[in-house]
Amino acid sequence: MIKKTLITLITCLFLTTNSLAAGSGGDGGDSGGTSKVKSDYDKAVSFIKVAKKQEEKGKIEKAKKRYQKAQKLLLKSNIKEPKKADTLNYLGFTTRKLGDFETAEKYYLEGLALKPNHIGINEYLGELYVATNRHNLAVERLEVLKSCSCEEYDELKSIIAGEKVSKY
Repeated sequence: MIKKTLITLITCLFLTTNSLAAGSGGDGGDSGGTSKVKSDYDKAVSFIKVAKKQEEKGKIEKAKKRYQKAQKLLLKSNIKEPKKADTLNYLGFTTRKLGDFETAEKYYLEGLALKPNHIGINEYLGELYVATNRHNLAVERLEVLKSCSCEEYDELKSIIAGEKVSKY
């Protein structure tokens, strides 16, 4: 009798431990124990994607608010993990979209100092140069992108040629 009770107790304990490990413990969530907290950088990129879509639909003020939220998150991310070209790229992008071309250029140049062939930075910096009437510098960015066989090259080329207007 004691042996049977002991086996039942061990089995119950085993099943309870396994169900807790599988994430079915009393939190009510269905995360399965594998929930991943998004970084400030990842949250910012999500805001930027939505802002770009809003901008395309002509919802400029809504887009601007998203860019501001993204910029705040990127600034936090840059403090936590400085010297990341991708973060500096998006810091430059959001700052440019908010109208501060001078600071945006500083972020882009800081990012290029870390990663000179960064596709996004070269494209966005080229767009900034077009917006600030520095055509020769925009062409230099285009030359860097020439060998990438990427849409960023085509995008910047169209903007430089005046076929596509960069809003800012």
